[in-house]
Amino acid sequence: MRALPHLSLLAAVILSGGLLAGCAQKPPADDPEAVAEFNETNDPLEPTNRVFYAVNNGLDTVILRPLALGYRYVVPEVVRTHTRNVLSNISSPVTLFNDMLQARPRRAGDTLMRFLVNTTAGVGGVFDVATDWGWPAHDSDAGMTLAMWGLPEGPFLFLPVLGPSSPRDATGFGADLVMDPTFWVGRGDVVTALGWTRFSLNAIDTRASVLDDLDKIKAQALDPYATFRSLYRQHRQSQIEDARADERATVPAWFQQPSKQ
Repeated sequence: MRALPHLSLLAAVILSGGLLAGCAQKPPADDPEAVAEFNETNDPLEPTNRVFYAVNNGLDTVILRPLALGYRYVVPEVVRTHTRNVLSNISSPVTLFNDMLQARPRRAGDTLMRFLVNTTAGVGGVFDVATDWGWPAHDSDAGMTLAMWGLPEGPFLFLPVLGPSSPRDATGFGADLVMDPTFWVGRGDVVTALGWTRFSLNAIDTRASVLDDLDKIKAQALDPYATFRSLYRQHRQSQIEDARADERATVPAWFQQPSKQ
C-alpha cells in the first residue's frame, strides 16, 4: 500500500499541468441563463477534464474492462462476493476513523462490531455475518468527513487513473491512504506485493460490479462524460446526506439499535 500514494501524487502533477492547458470560458454576464447553467455545472476545467476522461476511457477499454470481463467470467459469483467481503473488512479501520471524525458514534459502533464479528465469526471477513446480525455496512470516507466539517466541494475534477472527483474528495483520498493501518505496518517486497494485490483486486472487482451499467451509459448517453459527472455528484451527495441524517442515540457499540426511519 505504500506505493499507492504515488498514484495520487502522479494525478496531482498531471492535473496541475493540465490546468494550464485550458479552462471552460465563462459565458458573458448578459446571458443569465448560460451563466446559471455554467455555475450549476461547476466544471470550469471541463476542457482539461474531458482530455483526462478520454485518457481514462482508453485505459479502461484496453486494460480494465477486459480484465473485469475475464474476472467475472472465470471467477464464480460466490467467490467474487467473498472477495468483496474481505476487501471491505480490510478497509474497516479507515471507515471507523472517519465515522469517529464525523462525530457519528453509532455508525462507528456499527463499523467496530462489523470488523470484530466478520473477522472472527466471518473467518477473516470472508463471510458478512455482521449484516445478518444487525450491523449493516455503510459508506464513510475522508471526503465525506471533510464535507461534514463544512469544506466546500470545489469544482468538478476528472483525475488521471482516479476518475471523477473534486478537490475535497481528492484530498480525502490521500487522507484515507494515510489513515489505513497497512500504510504504516511492515516493509519489503512481500508487503508491497500484498498492497498492490489488494489495490488491483479492488479495482477489478469494482469495475466488474458495474460492467453492465457502464456499458449501457457509454452506448446510450449522448454525452457520457456529462452523465458520469452528474451521477458522481448525485452519488456523493446521497452518501453525505445519509451520514448527516444518521443521528441515532449514543449507546455502547455492542448494543444493537434499529436505524432511524
